[in-house]
Amino acid sequence: MTRRQLLAIFACGRPASVSERAARYLWSQQSPDGGWHSTTYGLLRSGQSLTPFVLEALLRLADPPRYRVERAVAFLDHHINADGALGLANPLLADYPNYATALAVRAFLRLGRDVTPLVRYLRQQQFSEENGWTGDHPAYGAWGMGGVPPQPPHLQHVDLSMTRYVLEALSAVGATQADPALQQAGVFLNRCRNADGGFQFTTVVLEANKAGPDRSYGTATADGVLSLQAIGVSSDGPRRWLRTHHRTDAVPGFVTPARQRWAQGLRFYYAAAVAAAAPELTVAPLIGAPRSDGSFANPEPIVKEDDPLIATAFALRAALRAL
Repeated sequence: MTRRQLLAIFACGRPASVSERAARYLWSQQSPDGGWHSTTYGLLRSGQSLTPFVLEALLRLADPPRYRVERAVAFLDHHINADGALGLANPLLADYPNYATALAVRAFLRLGRDVTPLVRYLRQQQFSEENGWTGDHPAYGAWGMGGVPPQPPHLQHVDLSMTRYVLEALSAVGATQADPALQQAGVFLNRCRNADGGFQFTTVVLEANKAGPDRSYGTATADGVLSLQAIGVSSDGPRRWLRTHHRTDAVPGFVTPARQRWAQGLRFYYAAAVAAAAPELTVAPLIGAPRSDGSFANPEPIVKEDDPLIATAFALRAALRAL
């Protein structure tokens, strides 16, 4: 399918059919226990992070099948622990608990459910004074993978993506710019922001920045825009970076040949994130055409987008934004 044909799909009223086909595929992959489980990656087999990720995307469509939603909610309820955390059902193998819990908050809010325990857990996970971190530490204000509340000197992996998802959850429950947690997060966001207006992924392990230390790239900058919006701060500068650097064939910002796998491997994440951060930009060519069953998959597996549950849920978000 040509780029022009893909643009026509999103411009002429056919995105709904793309969305509906993607949704039908995702519902067809729901397991009898109500969850979505990866058959591609063992870490995601538990379904604790995949289920709220897929469910929150599907709830953006009108009139989702009630019995399927109830089964998914029952799955989540069963796996949320007494502290309000999702993703810690197996004490030996955490399944992205901060990310999973933040997505569950967003899904539950769409259903009018109480999320107080989940929000309390997320607040306890911030690298903040409450956990012993001072403002001069590079991780200050951010969120990591989750689990035991982070306390010095034990430093978890910290990045802008997980921080964005938690901030969006806090914003969704009504947290405002005056909230101390959002103010602390602003410190981390400012440290991730580069001189050119774009964002990098982390301030802690600079080698984890996929385009290179202190280099801005598309997914990080889209996450930065959405994080700034969540804390109530202007995102005009990073949005200009996105408009200036946006590509429809790959994620922008990856310059060297050695980093081109990231430019392709993050396409679906970027399409969904930039569709939310800068809706005026074209995203259809990034996700391409669906497969015969309505699913999507990225042939580049570097960040697990070859798993159709992941790629299709991102594609659904991008398609719905393009409407």
